[in-house]
Amino acid sequence: MSRETARRVLRIEAEAIAGLLERLDERFDRAVELLLGCSGRVVVTGMGKSGLIGRKIAATLASTGTPAIFLHAAEALHGDLGVLLRGDVLLAISYSGESEEIVALLEPAKRLGLPVVAMTGNLKSPLATASDVVLDISVREEACSLNLAPTASTTAALAMGDALAIALLERRGFGVEQFAALHPGGRLGKKLKRVADLMHRGDDVPIVRPQTPMPDVIYEMSRKGLGMTAVVEDSRRVVGIITDGDLRRLMQKRKKEALELTASEAMTRHPVTISASELAATALHLMEERKITSLLVTDSEGRLEGVVHLHDLWTLQLF
Repeated sequence: MSRETARRVLRIEAEAIAGLLERLDERFDRAVELLLGCSGRVVVTGMGKSGLIGRKIAATLASTGTPAIFLHAAEALHGDLGVLLRGDVLLAISYSGESEEIVALLEPAKRLGLPVVAMTGNLKSPLATASDVVLDISVREEACSLNLAPTASTTAALAMGDALAIALLERRGFGVEQFAALHPGGRLGKKLKRVADLMHRGDDVPIVRPQTPMPDVIYEMSRKGLGMTAVVEDSRRVVGIITDGDLRRLMQKRKKEALELTASEAMTRHPVTISASELAATALHLMEERKITSLLVTDSEGRLEGVVHLHDLWTLQLF
């Protein structure tokens, strides 16, 4: 019985979202243009369950490049009206379109000259008639067996809000780099970390010259503790790399004369490198693909900027 109820709820809510597709017309385009042209913030407002949905929509807008805040309609009428500023756009959510607090908020918004975008299921409501753009989020029925509790209607409102946010994201050309800047914490922040955030720099980077004797090469590798050293010319242009694995193979093949060699005679030429601006996840993929534990970080001219090690990526739990 419970599973049958769940299936019915999911079917009704899926149909509610699917029903929005046929209503996407020039009104949606106009809403996107109003929000895109906003010189201030998108102020999302709602009451009750619509207010909770509004909070999520405001958060999604803000995290995808559209400055947005949530304003509780009742609180606005009791002192928070100062949140509204010229240049803002009001995005009002009310399924009935008749919530007293929402309707009462329209007059001060209009007085400030704010465009109003409404999301409502009642196209003849006071909210709809007073708005500049109306997005129809009406549903055939609620998923509630009493057809009372906001369920399918709030799902439709949330989906329409997501559609607005992603349409704006694409219109703004909002990319991974901007997304990373707005999500520095949590698992998303970890996934969007850049090589520059993790790499070893300056004196922490093992460096030798092509003419450096092998005893000094080994000392530099041991002292820096990264299991490798970059081989660079005076301009810091990378010409090779020597790893612990290279040393082991060298000792096996040329044991007697190994310590008499120079770095240039022992190094691996044309090592794998990466840019500091690349994602840490890209560095991990490259290491796994090439079966290596370190990447030299270079600029566009091949000059050494740092080293990123597999251990540095383990701390991000990207595995």
